Amino acid sequence: KEAYILSQYTTPTMSPSNNEEVKASIKAALINSKVNACPMAVRLAWHASGTYCKTQGNGGSDGATMRFEPESTDGANAGLGIMRDILTPVKEAHPDVSIADIWTLAGAQAIQFTNPSTDVSIDVPHNFGRTDASDNATCPMNGRLPDASQGAAHLRDVFYRMGFNDKEIVVLSGAHTLGRCHVTRSGFDGPWTHNPLEFDNSYFVNLLSLKWVPRDWDGPLQYSDAESGELMMLPTDIALIEDEAFLPYVKVYAVDNAQFCKDFSAAFGKLLALGCPAHCQPSHVTTEEEVDMDAAFR
Repeated sequence: KEAYILSQYTTPTMSPSNNEEVKASIKAALINSKVNACPMAVRLAWHASGTYCKTQGNGGSDGATMRFEPESTDGANAGLGIMRDILTPVKEAHPDVSIADIWTLAGAQAIQFTNPSTDVSIDVPHNFGRTDASDNATCPMNGRLPDASQGAAHLRDVFYRMGFNDKEIVVLSGAHTLGRCHVTRSGFDGPWTHNPLEFDNSYFVNLLSLKWVPRDWDGPLQYSDAESGELMMLPTDIALIEDEAFLPYVKVYAVDNAQFCKDFSAAFGKLLALGCPAHCQPSHVTTEEEVDMDAAFR
């Protein structure tokens, strides 16, 4: 299916007139009788965006370059071809919207779709206007995404490269409240929470309230909860409670779900727009002139 999307019209729209229809198409692709792909949609958006380098000024979601090698072959992106295929019908239904916008909007919407709370709203900022690269000329080098087997120093190397601070490192790690690890993709195994299809602060609650011990198995180092053995944490997760600068933020989010959701929305919206044009940034407000200009080129 990806062969189809490589040949599609790639001029972006900054404000599609059918915005709600695009969102409806994304929801139908992510949540249906066959699958709830919200956790993987978040992972696709995260990994497509998390290659940004502020010093080199490259990487990020603009271009949707994960369609090409070498980015598509980065070990950190194993299994994401499935998610790219799941979103192909959205591109087919809305050819004026770039693949890069669809991937990032799907990630933003997936957070909202999995919010179980009626008291806490989640609204990840997202603006249209990304483009789709026609080849791999702008693919970032492999190895820019977080390596789950590492510790605090590695997390800072990766996130500082993108322009994030310690608070944002911790809150973005909270994306692990969704989904699970699969041995066939990452080599790791298991969920972080008992409700991997619900986005809340359970990840931080578990980090602090459960006892974590190295798992006795033939795979890479990961941790199991001593109480049930059903949950897992990665070395990068455990680093959040072992590092003196990270730990205070973990404690805040473990007791305040509303604060976590607010801070995550801001940080994730920032991540999705790294390296993108000004009109894609969370702070940008689309003007009537931009809408008129956009319509003129459709």
